[in-house]
Amino acid sequence: MADFGGTDLEAFRAEARAWIEANFPASLKGKPNPMMREERANPSADQEAWRKAMGDKGWGVPTWPAAYGGGGLSPAEGRIIQQELGRAGAYNPIGGMGVMMFGPTLLEYGTEDQKREHIPPIVKGDLQWCQGYSEPGAGSDLASLQTRAEDKGDHFLINGQKIWTSGAQFAQWCFCLVRTDTSKKHEGISFVLIDMDQPGVEVRPIQLINGTSPFCETFFTDARAEKKNLVGPLNGGWTIGKRLLQHERSGLSGGGGMFGMGKSLEQLAKEYIGVDEQGRVADADLRARVIQNDMDWRAFQQTAMRAMAESKGNSGPSAATSIMKNAATSTLQTRAELTIEIMGHQGLGWSGDEFNKEEKEAVRSWLGGKATTIYGGSQEIQSNIISKRILGLPDLTQSH
Repeated sequence: MADFGGTDLEAFRAEARAWIEANFPASLKGKPNPMMREERANPSADQEAWRKAMGDKGWGVPTWPAAYGGGGLSPAEGRIIQQELGRAGAYNPIGGMGVMMFGPTLLEYGTEDQKREHIPPIVKGDLQWCQGYSEPGAGSDLASLQTRAEDKGDHFLINGQKIWTSGAQFAQWCFCLVRTDTSKKHEGISFVLIDMDQPGVEVRPIQLINGTSPFCETFFTDARAEKKNLVGPLNGGWTIGKRLLQHERSGLSGGGGMFGMGKSLEQLAKEYIGVDEQGRVADADLRARVIQNDMDWRAFQQTAMRAMAESKGNSGPSAATSIMKNAATSTLQTRAELTIEIMGHQGLGWSGDEFNKEEKEAVRSWLGGKATTIYGGSQEIQSNIISKRILGLPDLTQSH
């Protein structure tokens, strides 16, 4: 791989474009990323070939260190990869929680041995990770978690329950917050890595209103976590856990690829509503709202790219990721609602030959998208973070 400097970005773009054209299967062009869908458990031959090609190249995580299999590219080169994937109608097949959340956190807090063991499989997309944070009695007040990790000398014995563990039924590993000291709240929590393929780990998928089961209940009964898989200091997991949530919110706000943007609203409106004599969407009010949503999304994307570039030069994601997450979810939910409005009664079909695949997916995306203002920290939690950590407003809950 050539070392392209700032003056050679166009040469790098030409190389990236040629590589993508040579390796991206034509059968996948324009299709959504299966990473957030249940079909990821049974990928097609072309999906597997594309994952392997991007994983071997390291371009699934283009700016991660080359020492662990990443692309080792600059942020500018990483953006070019993203742009050229979009140009080719291609998705990034390397993703999930290992990329969005755990990997960046381990690169910051992990030991050299932990990085060399766990980062390369994430880079190649060989393993899936899930997150063991929320519990039935510890959601918004996460520090109340009660899943115990008992010190057994060379390992921890894990007992407890987690809930809303996204993709746990597909995951081989779990990064988990556990209680290692019952005498303290925040200072009694540790961050451990748990092998999901062992006795004592039970996963129960939860079916949602849109018919999918992306979230699960996870039960640990005398499960084992090796001491080498303690990340950071004992009882120091709360700091690491908060940092990981910043990476999560940054990832959730970082682009529409994971939400499957598909056709533009303008295209859909012209198909379902029709056009006027000037070739515009016939309904003027709808046309204005479609344009506004497109403007909001483009403005958000530019802001997200700037924030990501700035985070590279600072200490990583900041509390501003809470603003970005709220903005992204609001814009995407508005888009889903506009899609249903444009399709009319055809956008409310669940099954049957009278509805095409795109229409059936629209109603499921609309319903599933309601969760985006809850997971990764609810809209209200983000507003609290914004008010206290960015605007410096007083905590009214402590003044009464």
